[in-house]
Amino acid sequence: MTLADLSTGQHARITSIDTSQPGVVRLMVLGLVEGTIVKHLHAAIGGDPLELELMGTALSVRREQARHFEVEPFGPASEIRP
Repeated sequence: MTLADLSTGQHARITSIDTSQPGVVRLMVLGLVEGTIVKHLHAAIGGDPLELELMGTALSVRREQARHFEVEPFGPASEIRP
């Protein structure tokens, strides 16, 4: 599962990152690194970009870049996901 697959309100921990795209490396500088806990706040109309909460701040990420971050969901929202 990737950041792009999270549902609104769902929490996840980043487990691995594909750094082949330069934009992904820039997001890592902003705090999207392995072990970071993120919450999917919401997505814009059309689903892109996604707004994530991490370390007390909100960050907007393009869906294409979010696909490069593997995550492990946890918490109540992950239990109701099909």
